[in-house]
Amino acid sequence: MSTPRRSSTETKAVILAAARERFGSDGYERATIRAIAADAAIDPAMVMRYFGNKEKLFAAAADVDLRLPDLESVPRSRLGAVLSAHFLDRWEDDEAMMILLRTGVTNEEAAERMRTVFAGQLAPVVRRACPNPEEAPRRAGLAAAQVLGLALCRYVLRLPPIVAMTHAEVVGWLGPQLQRCLTGDLGTTAEAAEEAVEKAHG
Repeated sequence: MSTPRRSSTETKAVILAAARERFGSDGYERATIRAIAADAAIDPAMVMRYFGNKEKLFAAAADVDLRLPDLESVPRSRLGAVLSAHFLDRWEDDEAMMILLRTGVTNEEAAERMRTVFAGQLAPVVRRACPNPEEAPRRAGLAAAQVLGLALCRYVLRLPPIVAMTHAEVVGWLGPQLQRCLTGDLGTTAEAAEEAVEKAHG
C-alpha cells in the first residue's frame, strides 16, 4: 500500500517538527539539512525547496511569539507574578522557545533572534507598565535577564535545586524579581553604583 501524498502544508509541518527536534538536540552548528531531511523521511531537496537554506529553516523553526498577556486590567502589584507564571508556562509548552534558549548560548544567529524577540515583544509591555518610559529598555533587559537566567538553569543546565522547584515555587521567587524590574527602584544611577562599589570594598 502506497503512502498517501502529503500536502505542501503537511510537508512543511513535518520538516519544521524535525528541524525543531534536531536544532534542539544538536544545536545550530551541528544540525544539517541532510539530517533534518532524514528525520522527516523526506528528500533534502524538498527541505531546500520549502525553506531555501539552513538559516531560513532555523528562523522558521524558532519563530517565537511570547504571547504576552494583556496587563491593562492586572493590578500594578501583580504584574510580576502574572508575567512570571506566563513565561514559565511558555517555556514548558513551546518547543521553539527551547530551541532559541539552547542554541542562543552558542550561536550568534540564535542569540540575535532571541534579542529581537525580547526587544520587540517584551519592551513595549514594560514601557506601558513602568513609571518612567525612558527606563523601559533597561527594565526590559533586566526582566529578560531574570526570565532567561531561570529558564537556562531549569531547562538547559538542569540544576537539581531549580528543577526540583514546583511551578508555584518558581512563580513565588521569580514574581518579585520581575516586579522590581517593572515598577521598583532600580538603584542604577551612576552615583548609586559608585556608592555600592565603595561599600563593597569597605
